[in-house]
Amino acid sequence: MPYWWKKQRSAAKNKNKSAKKSGDVQKTPVRGNDTSGTVTDIPCLTMGTDLKTRIQQLKKTTGNSSDIVIHEIMLGSGNDLPAAVISVDGLDDPKMINENLLEILMGNPEIDGYLDGENILDSIIKHVIKIGGVKKVMNWNDLFAELLSGETILLIDGVYGGISISTRGGKQRAIEEPLTEVTVRGPREGFTESLRVNTSLIRKRIKDPNLWIENFKIGEVTQTDVALMYIKGIVNDKILEEARKRLNTIKIDAILESGYIEQLIEDRTYTIFPTMYHSERPDVVAANLLEGRFAIIVDGTPFVLLAPAVFIQFFQSADDYYTRFDIATALRFLRVLSYLISLVGPAVYVAVTTYHQELIPTQLVFTLAAQRETIPFPAVVEAIGMEIVFEILREAGLRLPRPIGQTVSIVGALVIGQAAVQAGLVSPAMVIVVSITAIASFSTPSYFIAVSARLYRFVFMLLAATFGFYGIIIGMIALVVHLTSLRSFGVPYTAPIAPFIRSNSGDTVIRVPMWSMRARPRLFSQKNIVRQAENQKPMPPKQKNAANGEQP
Repeated sequence: MPYWWKKQRSAAKNKNKSAKKSGDVQKTPVRGNDTSGTVTDIPCLTMGTDLKTRIQQLKKTTGNSSDIVIHEIMLGSGNDLPAAVISVDGLDDPKMINENLLEILMGNPEIDGYLDGENILDSIIKHVIKIGGVKKVMNWNDLFAELLSGETILLIDGVYGGISISTRGGKQRAIEEPLTEVTVRGPREGFTESLRVNTSLIRKRIKDPNLWIENFKIGEVTQTDVALMYIKGIVNDKILEEARKRLNTIKIDAILESGYIEQLIEDRTYTIFPTMYHSERPDVVAANLLEGRFAIIVDGTPFVLLAPAVFIQFFQSADDYYTRFDIATALRFLRVLSYLISLVGPAVYVAVTTYHQELIPTQLVFTLAAQRETIPFPAVVEAIGMEIVFEILREAGLRLPRPIGQTVSIVGALVIGQAAVQAGLVSPAMVIVVSITAIASFSTPSYFIAVSARLYRFVFMLLAATFGFYGIIIGMIALVVHLTSLRSFGVPYTAPIAPFIRSNSGDTVIRVPMWSMRARPRLFSQKNIVRQAENQKPMPPKQKNAANGEQP
């Protein structure tokens, strides 16, 4: 347990002990992140029953913030029972509060019969409020958790506790086409920053009651909603239990994006290869859930985490499953080739021009020698300098506003490249090699796997300048060893290639026809393996035999 967490818990206990003497604090059981049913005792201030005291306490706790809206009203037609309707401006739905809540509670003689007795809250929940998602809150911790999530709180004078009413609203970004995963064919819907919108987009595609969602509150300050989604009966239970365990062990003050979760639960920290897949396409997430993976959806971000992830998965696109298998296979080979070019392209050029000129045709050797005659730097310095300049241009184009960024990237690359050649700083051949390498890096569907090639590219250039092709081979061996050592929730990162699993090899670099993909990947699902019937191969209709009069 971290020191700051121990210190915080110790301070809370001391405060609880000192406040118990004056009778201001009680211990109230509040359910934490653990889904196993355990209950953690967290000290909370007693709510009391006096309405004005509770309103003052609420204002004091929130610093009298201007977005906390408090409607002090009188319940029923007799106007003799004070109450308060509390919400957060911007997180609530004002229309729902005004039409479906305030109009029912104020001046309505039909509710007079439910405002007497000991169980007023239960009577109001059952007979008065006609909005879904209504429950009681009996301490300040629960009240603030509900209020700051967008719910409306009803407090009644003289009644202990309150009622939380589901009135979440506020402005949200509309469902748009995802920007980072562009496809030629397929749905145009992408995730938004709303967790419930994202889960509904997946529910719309998988209409199965076995699609289960487990909710977590992670972040001691932010209290971020996190959903663990999987298909019961398909997901591997051991992998799922490991995911729950890792989520429950997170103790941090804030979760602002799914990247926080990824960095806290991944198997290996010291690697630049992503061991969790991220997507903002509902169809991609649905397809991975059907293969036996689980998804982690974080409120406030459109990027959904998928695990376990394997290396070859980052070269697959949603288009591959919406087109013919032969076209998809050819495109996957092209992506893998592009990744290799972006990884070792400049290094091969450095090795050939520095150590292995005999591999170059004679006429080309003379051309390259003539170009490099006036270049003052060795090939490796030339390559590293051009790569650094291009990475600066790429980062500048990404961070600037889109219209300006595209202009800076294109014009900057053309102007700087042409000026560098005319100034005699780099050769034209080097500009061509760097340009081809940059274009190849854009062919990878996953941005984050392309980043790994961009970083390792410099290592390979240094190895090539030192040992030539032998250095490149040594680097490739070290890279393969590193990849095979990685795991994603216990699943080998290079599977099903290493270790080779024949039953799962039909959806790697080669994509077999859809009718032959009968089984789910055994890496992720150990039960309910079969996902389609036999004899799904399309066959031409039988033709009528004119000679003997047979019918099809």
